[in-house]
Amino acid sequence: MINLTNLSKTYFGRFGSHEALRDVNLHVERGDVFGIIGQSGAGKSTLVRCINLLERPTEGSVIIDGKDVTAYRGKELSQLRESIGMIFQNFSLFQQRTVLRNVTFPLELRREDKTAAEKRALELLELVGLADKAASYPSQLSGGQQQRVAIARALANNPEIMLCDEATSALDTMTTHAILDLLRDINKELGVTMVVITHSLSVAKQICNKVAVIEGGAIAEVGATDEVFGNPQSDATRRLIAADSGLSVEEFEAARAATSKEA
Repeated sequence: MINLTNLSKTYFGRFGSHEALRDVNLHVERGDVFGIIGQSGAGKSTLVRCINLLERPTEGSVIIDGKDVTAYRGKELSQLRESIGMIFQNFSLFQQRTVLRNVTFPLELRREDKTAAEKRALELLELVGLADKAASYPSQLSGGQQQRVAIARALANNPEIMLCDEATSALDTMTTHAILDLLRDINKELGVTMVVITHSLSVAKQICNKVAVIEGGAIAEVGATDEVFGNPQSDATRRLIAADSGLSVEEFEAARAATSKEA
């Protein structure tokens, strides 16, 4: 479905260059909920933005459904982005538009018939549990409700892929679980392939069937979620798990050793 091949991204600025991604190779299969997990500054968001070419790789290729889309521009790029929904940490809703008009916005860009666009939007609001909020404005909604609107909007064009960039970081624990359950249901019911960017192990464990650990712009480890977190092979993964547990790496390793002896 998605193949990232030898992907690198370097930013060039006044005071030098910064290599945000280094020789990344990843394969996401159709139907996956694939997590990209790492600490702040690891390159997670840059990586996900390369998939829909909001960031253009300096080197390497982005291949989707067997097509190298790396050089897409103009109409080809627009069509690609229509097939890829995206949701963000800060919701990115239009405050001056109603919930309904937020969801119809992608369809308006395609000049869809107004009646058909509103019908589609109402169906999606029903899907995310906000059918009664169509006439409300984002400022009248809770954070969780706003993210549900963002999810509905991301689904407006019937995307094959959804990119979730720290989609629950601004939400409380209970709301986070509810949003993740919704995303998992969408994955199962609609067959949408998802790439989930997160720094949270609990988020990855709840929703992702596979994960890639990224550190310093490079992929440290890839595999089934349970295997990666249950038997970490890389130092980067061990550091991530230790930090999530509030332990030093040494304490984490000692705890693992003690558990292995007991077993």
